[in-house]
Amino acid sequence: MDPELSPVPLEPGARVPPPAPPPAGRPATRHLILFLLTLLSTTLAGAVLSAPEPFSVDLLERVVRSPRAWIGGLPYSLSALFILGCHEMGHYVACRLYRIDATLPYFLPGPNLFGTFGAVIRIRAPFPTRRALFDVGIAGPIAGFVALVPILLYGLLRSTVVTAAPSPGDIALPPCLLLTLLYPLFFHPEAGMTISLHPLFVAAWFGLFATSLNLLPIGQLDGGHVLYSLSPRAHMFVSRAGIPILVVFGLLSGGYHLVLFGILFGVLGIRHPRPIDEIEPLGGGRLLVAAFGLLLFLLTFFPLTPQVFGIAWR
Repeated sequence: MDPELSPVPLEPGARVPPPAPPPAGRPATRHLILFLLTLLSTTLAGAVLSAPEPFSVDLLERVVRSPRAWIGGLPYSLSALFILGCHEMGHYVACRLYRIDATLPYFLPGPNLFGTFGAVIRIRAPFPTRRALFDVGIAGPIAGFVALVPILLYGLLRSTVVTAAPSPGDIALPPCLLLTLLYPLFFHPEAGMTISLHPLFVAAWFGLFATSLNLLPIGQLDGGHVLYSLSPRAHMFVSRAGIPILVVFGLLSGGYHLVLFGILFGVLGIRHPRPIDEIEPLGGGRLLVAAFGLLLFLLTFFPLTPQVFGIAWR
């Protein structure tokens, strides 16, 4: 998330001062260490996903103790890191174009099913204009989505329909609207059958999941940046109403990730930094891009949370 910055808006007609260039020579050691740790954690996760048996603690222990098995996890690991990296570099490149001081991506390793909690960049300077805020906010989701589409299609092509019933330890990945539309083009399972998903599909699924969460129009998420650039009042209203809606909807639908995000923003707050120039209009082109961002959010929204049981991976 971005720092809490509240610059004083300019008087009407005043010009935005040119932002200072980012400081040069910032050490990248921390970024490299976190990247390597995330590469390790996602490779282990990929090795588990690639195993021809359902997930279990015993399987995880055997994978950890057998470095040779890690090679099988690299396709998932590299795909997931590529998608996350493209998302964050979309933000980073947009920041550089506007001469906004921002860090390189911080990759976050995680002891979970996917081996990571994602990646973030830290923005250290105020946004100079509404256009800069909009472009930085929307660049990440679009770049990440473009990166994951070929991986998603390849993963769907390599996934198969199997006759075996789900076993304890199998993991169900719920669909979003985009996947619901794509599945019939690739699979025609009959009653009693299930889909064995390729690890590269899982990497793309995680990318879709991360995209949907980042596009929530709340606080300082990517969707919050976009909505604030369109209308600060709408951002405040949607952010305040969105927290209880996320919690209630998540509890009713089984989307416990939505409950978690609702509680998180209830604790952290929804305040958004104001750009220096709040008068500059976005223009018609950016309004079309905003409409595409809304469509992308609707296509990637996940009302359900993954569950342990249901779908086997190969």
